[in-house]
Amino acid sequence: MGNGTPQCKTKADFVDLIYERTGSSKREAGEVVEAVIAIIRNALRDGDKVKISGFGTFAVNQKHARRGRNPQTGEPITIVSRRVLSFKPSQVLKQRVNGVKAKS
Repeated sequence: MGNGTPQCKTKADFVDLIYERTGSSKREAGEVVEAVIAIIRNALRDGDKVKISGFGTFAVNQKHARRGRNPQTGEPITIVSRRVLSFKPSQVLKQRVNGVKAKS
């Protein structure tokens, strides 16, 4: 982001950053990234919330079946029940994204 152009960070980018910042091997950094993702994924699959202090909270919410309409035909349809992932950023993350220093 330093040049003004937003860039997407990939899993490989995170591995490289951990490798550079910790001095561990790329293999070890990759294992750490995979382990963290697996822990978060498993917790969410089990219906648990994942709260990362200073970052935000991931949660799975249940959406109940409901009536809807096909936008092309106007025909009534039933939208099936499903689980959806939500993320609520922390105040600290919101402030940092907006360039505001977090209060100590």
